[in-house]
Amino acid sequence: MNKKALETLEKFYGYKSFRKGQDDIIESILEGNDVLAIMPTGGGKSICYQIPALLLEGVTIVVSPLISLMKDQVDSIKAMGIGAAYINSSLSTTEFREIISGIENNEYKIIYVAPERLESYEFLSVITSVNISQVAVDEAHCVSQWGHDFRSSYRRVIHFINSLVNRPIVTGFTATATEEVREDIVKSLGLKECKVFISSFDRENLTIEVIKGQNKDRFIKNYIKNNKDQSGVIYCATRKEVDSLYEILLRNKFSVNRYHAGLSDEERKKNQEDFIHDRINIMVATNAFGMGIDKSNIRYVIHNNLPKNIEGYYQEIGRAGRDGEESECILLFSPGDVHTQKYLIEMSTENINRKNNQYKMLKQIVDLVHSNDCYKKYILNYFGEEYEGSCLKCSNCNSQGEIVDKTLDAQKVLSCIYRMKRNFGTTMIIDVLRGSKNKKVTDLGFQELSTYGIMKEYSKDNLKEFINTLISHGFIDLDEGAYPVIKLNERSIKVLKSEDKVEFKEVKVEGTLAINNDLFEVLRALRRELALRDGIAPYMVFGDGTLKEMSIKYPKSKEEFMDISGVGAVKYEKYGEEFKSTILKYVEENNINIESLNSEDSNDEFLQVSTDLELLEKLINLREKVSKESGELSQKIISRNTLKEISGRYPVDLDDLKDISGMGPKKIEKLGEAIVSIVQEYINHKEIKPNWQEKKKRKVIIDGEFRANHEIALDMLRENKNINEIAKEIEVSVSTILGYVTDYIKEGSTLDFKLNLEELYDNEDKEVILEACKEHGIDKVSKIKSYLPDHIKYESIRAVILEEFLIA
Repeated sequence: MNKKALETLEKFYGYKSFRKGQDDIIESILEGNDVLAIMPTGGGKSICYQIPALLLEGVTIVVSPLISLMKDQVDSIKAMGIGAAYINSSLSTTEFREIISGIENNEYKIIYVAPERLESYEFLSVITSVNISQVAVDEAHCVSQWGHDFRSSYRRVIHFINSLVNRPIVTGFTATATEEVREDIVKSLGLKECKVFISSFDRENLTIEVIKGQNKDRFIKNYIKNNKDQSGVIYCATRKEVDSLYEILLRNKFSVNRYHAGLSDEERKKNQEDFIHDRINIMVATNAFGMGIDKSNIRYVIHNNLPKNIEGYYQEIGRAGRDGEESECILLFSPGDVHTQKYLIEMSTENINRKNNQYKMLKQIVDLVHSNDCYKKYILNYFGEEYEGSCLKCSNCNSQGEIVDKTLDAQKVLSCIYRMKRNFGTTMIIDVLRGSKNKKVTDLGFQELSTYGIMKEYSKDNLKEFINTLISHGFIDLDEGAYPVIKLNERSIKVLKSEDKVEFKEVKVEGTLAINNDLFEVLRALRRELALRDGIAPYMVFGDGTLKEMSIKYPKSKEEFMDISGVGAVKYEKYGEEFKSTILKYVEENNINIESLNSEDSNDEFLQVSTDLELLEKLINLREKVSKESGELSQKIISRNTLKEISGRYPVDLDDLKDISGMGPKKIEKLGEAIVSIVQEYINHKEIKPNWQEKKKRKVIIDGEFRANHEIALDMLRENKNINEIAKEIEVSVSTILGYVTDYIKEGSTLDFKLNLEELYDNEDKEVILEACKEHGIDKVSKIKSYLPDHIKYESIRAVILEEFLIA
């Protein structure tokens, strides 16, 4: 590999080596060859033309259709101390003239230009006198009419190249291109003796899931709640769906914004910048968003609807995990999505050839959704890459959820459709199966059918999900049109005759993407501050992967920082001291012994503790004694969980006690000597020799209990335990438990346990509470309490709200 290229990579980008495939492309460009590079989104295309740009004599022109990409890329390049600029329609006249002046004064190595601006008289006048070493065409598939994102302005790029006195090296880069599109790019850009590089499309850090028949809004709310600190993009097929989902998430207090062509330029720009700079976590958008978003720490991409083709889908999910960290891509499918995409195709073009091509591409992604084979294998084969075996990174390969036999329920649905004699839509079938007294149902005499009311135990939403799942698995057909109707097919008959089984995998999702340590969060906060100070996006300071490595290795010198991937000489000089200072402060405040971090026990994520019940009883007796003397509630003095941890870890002095969760300086000052005395006396009497282990960065797990308090409380309610007993056992108030229940319902979940709420209020108080709720709303319990008599408790207010407003 070219030594200067590697030195440039390390100095400016902080990486010690190129990603697979990058070095061959760069070497070919430096040898003076025209190049077409097909690399997946997140595969590092920009480095492939930026490194040659820095090494070749002269200026590199990057043709890009993406205004947002230009700004981000130029900001990132300038942050590394490299002269760069962009020219597009977002510039004012003054800004444009300043850049023209900069070109004349040879201030730039890289200039990003929108294709429409290549024919600008002022630009052409100044650029003809400049030594242009390379013209790099990004998103090169836009030049092909067979590509998924054709732009007519790209057809004129070749005219600009041909107008130059000395023809530069011409390079084309794209994330997705079939063989037909590749040939069109080479021809349309006039690439000479072109070398074509096709990198593997396998993004190994991406997990792909296709989920059918789920309540999409509920799924998304639960998923975001479990990944609330992560950045994610949620794609919807239409502006209307973007607005609807955005409003739902906003009402649920999520950090969210939206992006689509119906918003003003100013609003789109602001929303995009808020997302890039980590001021919001979630962007709900149409496919108008994302091309050119060079944000490295997007941890998940959710498709709320079926995308229009595999190229677009793979490009959109490629926006996740550009830093190489594990990320998730989830496609929520329902049969109605296909109808929506067909409508959009009909509205998008009158060219019959392009329309037929779009229908062909739509069929290919529908086939992907229904495939029972590895999803990654299907996609990679589509792009002409051979892939065998299982990826173990998709929902078809991974056994997620439990296989449940739904044959009997399916036979009920199919039997009902058969008995209704003619084809109806989903709503009518649901009404019959649930026993609705809807006038249309009774007018048609469907209340006389044997299947009338046979599935009344299903809610409307759940039954709709089930029917959609039957459709998506091919057990019934959806006959599309202005008014889609459901029809039986050959497979339906086999199920009715018990010749075919209906087995579905019940998906229990929505786990967390990752568990990050506290130092990682501290470093993220510092990154936000520095980015705000410098007016750049946080990922331009350091990527998530770099911060995670810092949080594990605790670098404390320049040499150790330079060993961290993503920290180059330029970045260290700019930010190194601040990160070093923050890490050393964290180490000191948390009594971390850096030298011992590589010991055998320090690599575990959790510190497992088993309660010593006899010692626990002695500690509880101490707590009760202090409670009586002080008049404080026992749990406020010291929590039961803290006492359990003490009983299982046996701290023998005050320094040990500092390492116990929940033991701050005040509690140690008040109770420390007494606790240590009880522990020492106990272990001497029992002849126990404690094997003391420092907690370090690990999370303490007591008696194998990984659940949070709200999960424990809800599970105990499912076991029909009394709410007062639960409050006593987990040491929280009854009001807090009712708060857990309230949050559970607001997330879209249906109660699967009974609550006896009447015992928590009297009828007179209930009337007063209801009046306050009607006047002040039900969202802020503390606000309602301020308008009520003092004797009314929080638990009474929550009980009334649950009973009257939230529990159907």
